[in-house]
Amino acid sequence: MFDTVNFMLSQSEAGGVDFLSEIPCYLENVGEHSYSYKVIVTGNVGGLKVRLNENTMKVGNGSLCKWYLGDNYKTPTRGDTQRAIEKLSDTLHVPMGKATVTRLDLGRAFIMRYPPEVYLNHFGELQYTKRLQAADGLYYTQKKGMQLCFYDKNKEQREHGEPIPEMYAGRNVLRYEQRYNRRIAANLKVSKVTGAMLYDEGFYISLLNLWRDKYNAIQKINDVSLNFCEMRTKQQLYRMGVLSLIEKTGGQTQMLQQISEAQKRGELSKKQAYDLRQVVNDVCKAKSGLTVPNEAIQELDAKIKNAVKYYR
Repeated sequence: MFDTVNFMLSQSEAGGVDFLSEIPCYLENVGEHSYSYKVIVTGNVGGLKVRLNENTMKVGNGSLCKWYLGDNYKTPTRGDTQRAIEKLSDTLHVPMGKATVTRLDLGRAFIMRYPPEVYLNHFGELQYTKRLQAADGLYYTQKKGMQLCFYDKNKEQREHGEPIPEMYAGRNVLRYEQRYNRRIAANLKVSKVTGAMLYDEGFYISLLNLWRDKYNAIQKINDVSLNFCEMRTKQQLYRMGVLSLIEKTGGQTQMLQQISEAQKRGELSKKQAYDLRQVVNDVCKAKSGLTVPNEAIQELDAKIKNAVKYYR
């Protein structure tokens, strides 16, 4: 599930390795720079960038999944993550399992029945986050440094001029990522997140569950569709009209909240607000048979649920 992972390793954690004299031997495109009398060495190990000074080594700014598996359409298992970090340790000749994780993205690309925007149109608010619909996807950003992102994976690949794997070419591919950009330990309620923790079974499972739970916490808009096969009378048509308005507004809770706000603003009397609430509650109680589950949301719900079942 892990994609971009940034690591920071101190010299003491590396067992006293002389970063500036030893590590550049294992890098590509090595460059040396001086800032305020401090020497900085940069380079690459495959698609990952490395930045060194005498005390600290930073590795990342690229996809660990792509570095190890060839592309980030694939979903690395817990075992793949362990092997990737062990390979990185062998390549750089330092214990990357001891490194502190300073950025962590986990996600998965799903082949879907419909274009990605069909699913994103059903996503409403998520508590404690700022929702942003952008040209390249849908974002939910939390001030503490966590972000959810949903986007069209094939569209991203085309815009970056990168190849689309044969299995995904011409398909509808929706990617869902949970990104931790800062304060990772605080967000995950641990004292520190290290490379080795990323393949610890208990910690790994807890991250997958958080990824699933954040998706489930997003308010779904129009997560049911009207069942016109059951429309037989005028009364059913009126109820369907009210129900359609409720679903368009964002659901029963959102509709009741708007009625309460209108009453507080003096636009509705106490009696009028009561009557409207009664209609909303009655229609929602009787909506069985008038609605069918939205096919797109059902499909994505099932894929998210199944994604956390297999983690080895």
